[in-house]
Amino acid sequence: MAFSLRKSKYVIYNNLKTRMGLFGITKNRSCWTSSPTHHHSTPIAAPFVQTFRNTCASFRNTGTLFSARRFESIKAGKQVLDFPGGMVAFTSEMSFISESPKERAHCYRVLDDNGQPIIHQNIVNEEVSITMYAHMVTLQIMDTIFYEAQRQGRISFYLTTNGEEAINIASAAALTIDDLIFPQYREPGVLLWRGFTLQEFANQCFGNKADYGKGRQMPIHYGSNKHNYFTISSTIATQLPHAVGAAYSLKMEKKDACVVTYFGDGGSSEGDFHAALNFAAVMEVPVIFICRNNGWAISTPTSDQFRSDGVVVKGKAYGVRSIRVDGNDALAIYNAVHAAREMAISEHRPILIEALAYRVGHHSTSDDSTKYRPANEIEFWRTSRDPVTRFRKWIESNGWWSGEAESELRSSVRKELLHAIQFAEKVEKPSISNIFTDVYDIPPLNLCEQEISLRETIKRYPEDYPPNVPV
Repeated sequence: MAFSLRKSKYVIYNNLKTRMGLFGITKNRSCWTSSPTHHHSTPIAAPFVQTFRNTCASFRNTGTLFSARRFESIKAGKQVLDFPGGMVAFTSEMSFISESPKERAHCYRVLDDNGQPIIHQNIVNEEVSITMYAHMVTLQIMDTIFYEAQRQGRISFYLTTNGEEAINIASAAALTIDDLIFPQYREPGVLLWRGFTLQEFANQCFGNKADYGKGRQMPIHYGSNKHNYFTISSTIATQLPHAVGAAYSLKMEKKDACVVTYFGDGGSSEGDFHAALNFAAVMEVPVIFICRNNGWAISTPTSDQFRSDGVVVKGKAYGVRSIRVDGNDALAIYNAVHAAREMAISEHRPILIEALAYRVGHHSTSDDSTKYRPANEIEFWRTSRDPVTRFRKWIESNGWWSGEAESELRSSVRKELLHAIQFAEKVEKPSISNIFTDVYDIPPLNLCEQEISLRETIKRYPEDYPPNVPV
């Protein structure tokens, strides 16, 4: 019994030491550890080192995904430090890592500014291309008319995607309906692509009885279970950790799908961005982070947000594969997202895409961007770098589009949207009772008291409340 116990303790000891990793200086050793546990640099007996090597070799041959495997690049003969996370080569030269690269990260593009392909290849077929263009135009018209409706006092708030139509539509086209979307608030085009109708958009903006949110959300806070599009929240970057958690569940369930989450350059200044990237890299989950770097976080330019080369370089710091893409090039966005989806699912890894696309519109109807940026700068991007115009030039050069088709499309979309708005305005508002439901199974006493108080207040001061809201 005593011999057996001693043997068991020795096996357990060896196993724990192997899993925790060893802190020592070795030559030409290729053993990785996965635990960040602290340990002592005690001398290691040769037989134990051999056992440790063999065990690590067996770990590398299993399907276990160790993040440290990505750093296996030490050349033979070099003196290295076998540190948790991977071996680090020593050098006698003192050299600090530069705070900035010699040149900025390159930006991937397929079409030039005139809509002509830089490299001729069959990228997207005619049917998909025309559908993409039609949705980009629809999104553009939708933004114009809803913005005007807000200015007329018919809805309380609106936010446009002007200049970012390609990011919306092309990224959506590269995904499948099974992929989960965690949006920020400037991605209605993704929902439009998935089949959300103009009437559904109007119902939400007017907060009527047909609104899936029962009128409890401010305009443009869309959401749809049917389309795997999680409800928008204006709090910046909070959707990023949620997206990683959802991606982890997809990985555990072995689903052939990924999670895609969107955010602006301002979102990368939030702690949730950094936590989410690190969480995604460590857990090796299929999530695509798409940053719409449009130059401005409301009135704050990127130069006042960070000193790094944009957002794309932040991925490398967390061990996340990254790419910078021309956000005004629909084909480039499509290709990048399509490739990112394949890698995310097949390799169980997060991907970061930084899409450069200037925000042509104001931040929202509550903003006047001419107060903090030159009007001629906005006009330049609106006329010379418009992603919709660029994509139209490409499909026209292929013989897939014409001026007649353009006029017919714009007229049809405008007519349908105006009808949707007129209908949405006439639909009854949700009942006051909806404010107090869908949270508790049995409402607590204080909530019941608040409902009674609200109803009494409305009856006492009816002139201060909308007459079309059922009490």
